[in-house]
Amino acid sequence: MGPRTRILDAAMLVFRRQGFRRSSIEQAADAAGLTRQALYHHFKSKEALFRAVIERLHEEALAAEIAAAGTAEKAGGSLADIVVASVSAKLGQLAASLDGSPHVEELFSEHLLQARDLYQKYATAYAEQLAATITRVCRKQDLVLNAGMTPRDLARCIEMAVNGTKSAYPAMQPAGAFLKDLEIMLRTLIAGAVGPANKPRAAIVKPAKKSTRKPGDRR
Repeated sequence: MGPRTRILDAAMLVFRRQGFRRSSIEQAADAAGLTRQALYHHFKSKEALFRAVIERLHEEALAAEIAAAGTAEKAGGSLADIVVASVSAKLGQLAASLDGSPHVEELFSEHLLQARDLYQKYATAYAEQLAATITRVCRKQDLVLNAGMTPRDLARCIEMAVNGTKSAYPAMQPAGAFLKDLEIMLRTLIAGAVGPANKPRAAIVKPAKKSTRKPGDRR
């Protein structure tokens, strides 16, 4: 394990235990078994250290999303199965990294204050990855999106569904209940957004011809 990885592991523990505001460079250095000067060689401030921790969390979440999508595809899952697996893996990874911390809400808040650019960067990366997954799966499974919707449109709708579910679960806690409700939302959304590319035409029922015979006529 390199010194940077050791420092980030230690900093994550400190931020989980103390929150951002009450933590310090000294605490992170102690947890990593380094002097304060040695830690400053890698990170110039607590804010820089926090940003590095956040960036690693997002990289791990993105990797989890990609891996889960690939596994669900190989298993022959539907588009809904694949999307639910990938989005749940991403969010589950993020939630698990802070699970048990009494400072979850503060850390999410500081995430936006200290690293808003990283939040925007990875929000774009997640959306692009999801749109690519939707495009690939629709092509493989011969699916089409309804009402002129594009894969990017559906990815955006999925993100709005995630944000809507988050409103009921601050900081995505408890994670199990959050992910369960999110799955219901996503499956409902996808069921209404896609269909087979070649839908069989409904049989046309022709109206019965009116008889031209008059009462009393013989056949």
